[in-house]
Amino acid sequence: MERRTQETLVGDQFGARAKAYLASAVHAQGADLEALAALVRGKAQARVLDLGCGGGHVSFAVAPQVREVVAYDLSPEMLEVVARAARERGLDNLTTQRGMAERLPFADASFDFVLSRYSAHHWRDLDAGLRETARVLKPGGVAAFADAVAAPAPQIDTYFQAIELLRDPSHVRDYARGEWEAAIARAGLLPTASAAYRVRLVFQTWVERMRTPPAQIDAIRALMAAMPDDVARHLALEADGSFTIDTALFQAAKPAD
Repeated sequence: MERRTQETLVGDQFGARAKAYLASAVHAQGADLEALAALVRGKAQARVLDLGCGGGHVSFAVAPQVREVVAYDLSPEMLEVVARAARERGLDNLTTQRGMAERLPFADASFDFVLSRYSAHHWRDLDAGLRETARVLKPGGVAAFADAVAAPAPQIDTYFQAIELLRDPSHVRDYARGEWEAAIARAGLLPTASAAYRVRLVFQTWVERMRTPPAQIDAIRALMAAMPDDVARHLALEADGSFTIDTALFQAAKPAD
């Protein structure tokens, strides 16, 4: 059997689904997206990196407020969709660039903000991505990461990670809040604020967006049927398989010189 790298797996999973992520209601709205946009308000001269931009929703939200946005992603198909949508929206200060989170092709201290949403759970190495974030931030610059977070209870975490992986084999890990906070500190960033959210996922839309194969959908449903009451209750599991996840937004700053 031919083996693939994590980078190839991510590209294969998301390239063909770029338009679906652009149109995804879960990704195109939300309190966390509004909070990310609010961070750059009044910073008209800022340069912003949207790290793991996906369908480009963070880039589109912040571009009207700042001098420049670089939408950065591993998938060239995603970047093509983002570039086309930016042109249609008249966002001529938005450019795209391809690459990995763990090796950013940017100079030290070249961004005022690094923003990332629903991307880090696909990174092969969270610590490396956060170190690179710290490197490309200017002293006093702001980083913010929004993502799904794992429950601290091991049993809930196991079921959640399992259904995530069955739905999308490029999934690496949803980290718990404590894991995020420790990793941010290891990268040399100073935590400044965090916020917690709950996001409902409609099962059919959730699997269709990733084109999850029928056999894996059946496996997800089998795991959901086997969930103990406390796991199902935490996920607010519904009869059709729809469920609700925990997400969080972590803000941090690079120490000033």
